[in-house]
Amino acid sequence: MARICHMIAGLLLTGVLALAPNREARAADVTVFAAASLKNALEEIRADFEATTGQTVALSFAGSSLLARQITLGAPADIYLPASADWMDYLQTEGHLVAGSRRDLLGNRLVLIAPRSSAQPIFGFDDPALLAQLGQGRLAMALVTAVPAGIYGKSALQNLGIWQDLAPKIAQTDNVRAALALVAAEEAPLGIVYASDAQAEPRVVVLAEFPQSTHAPIRYPLALIPPAKTPAILAFYTYLQQPVAQEVFRAAGFDVLAE
Repeated sequence: MARICHMIAGLLLTGVLALAPNREARAADVTVFAAASLKNALEEIRADFEATTGQTVALSFAGSSLLARQITLGAPADIYLPASADWMDYLQTEGHLVAGSRRDLLGNRLVLIAPRSSAQPIFGFDDPALLAQLGQGRLAMALVTAVPAGIYGKSALQNLGIWQDLAPKIAQTDNVRAALALVAAEEAPLGIVYASDAQAEPRVVVLAEFPQSTHAPIRYPLALIPPAKTPAILAFYTYLQQPVAQEVFRAAGFDVLAE
């Protein structure tokens, strides 16, 4: 819990605890709060679900930490799908999950990316070409004290022994998709994102994948937020675990854990 409290403190420093639900969320049958890295896959799954059932789903994407704080403060989420077991643990401890609804749904991998137009190959994270490619630019990554992708990234850099060299050059963003956007727009020469993010953006290339031993396992747990009693909510929660959704997740670069 001390670790979560530290992450919450880091999150509050951003000053972005927007709570007002948008019109789409108020009008929809189901509201899902999901990690920003899930955007492409969940939008495709939503379209399939809505076409099949006629029920509507509102998707709210942000850093997992911000979404968790919004839920504790009363935001109208029905389903929570973060990129962090820690933030799901936090909501569970605070009594914000439907008992027995938590599942480990997906996994992911962490990668170093560069703009396709300027990428130069590197041969390992100790290759001097990495710092040379960064030059006077910034390494884009999500908030390292609050957002899962940033926390995983900092851990990986520390375990590789290069955090101290790179820390002064890091540009932190509210979520992993914002870091991806900086690299794709060539506003940052390097970035740390999930493998699924890199796959979704043709303007970037993967220079290297971080060894899984350098960071905690990347897991996307799924759970219902009380009261979550309507048939539409339960139907979409179930749909996310069914083969048609699993195939979309796989095609988007995620590892499917809930078979």
